[in-house]
Amino acid sequence: MLGIVGGTAILKADLPKMALKQTSTPFGTAEVLLGENLAVLKRHQFNTPPAQINHRANLAALKLAGVDRLILICSVGGMKEEYMPGTFALISDFFSPWEIPTFHEHDIYHISPSIDEVLTNGLKELIPDAKEGVYLQTRGPRFETKAEIAHFKATCDMVGMTAASEITLANELGIPVAGVCSVDNFANGVHGAENLTYEELTAAAEKNSRRMTGLIGKIIDKFA
Repeated sequence: MLGIVGGTAILKADLPKMALKQTSTPFGTAEVLLGENLAVLKRHQFNTPPAQINHRANLAALKLAGVDRLILICSVGGMKEEYMPGTFALISDFFSPWEIPTFHEHDIYHISPSIDEVLTNGLKELIPDAKEGVYLQTRGPRFETKAEIAHFKATCDMVGMTAASEITLANELGIPVAGVCSVDNFANGVHGAENLTYEELTAAAEKNSRRMTGLIGKIIDKFA
């Protein structure tokens, strides 16, 4: 079963007929839209801001639903000028200097983080002009400082607050995972960008969501 995790764009996509199911997990409750060979989860369900998302409940609910491959739909800020607003980027790796949740708080367990090559190559076929880049996950809820972006742009290309947690938990659950990002703004200090407001960010994400909704339909047709 294909799983898709995303934000507002997934609710505007032309999804097949699906039923909303509330799933209880050992980590909390999550809502999942279930269809034939497809599970869709809105990461900001219950109006949860990025820093407060219950990633463990979300990923556990997808695993319980039978998801065996997962694609993340993300909104990011471009940390370099070539990652311009309005473009797509595939996650090739990730970096988080902040804490990432785990299902293994009370035992000794180590994984090698990975992004699935087969899924990523399939996304490349759908978006041949997409860039590939390293995703930096920050803690939030505040935006990053210019100094933070300048420091991390040596190794990272785009910045968000969710994908590294979701990839790590998917890895722990044995679910192959890949991510496609919509670059909705330049990060603080890049190409003259500064003092970004939440309203400006949501407006940009809304504008670019039209392109993302069309892509989601293609992803479902290809992978589900």
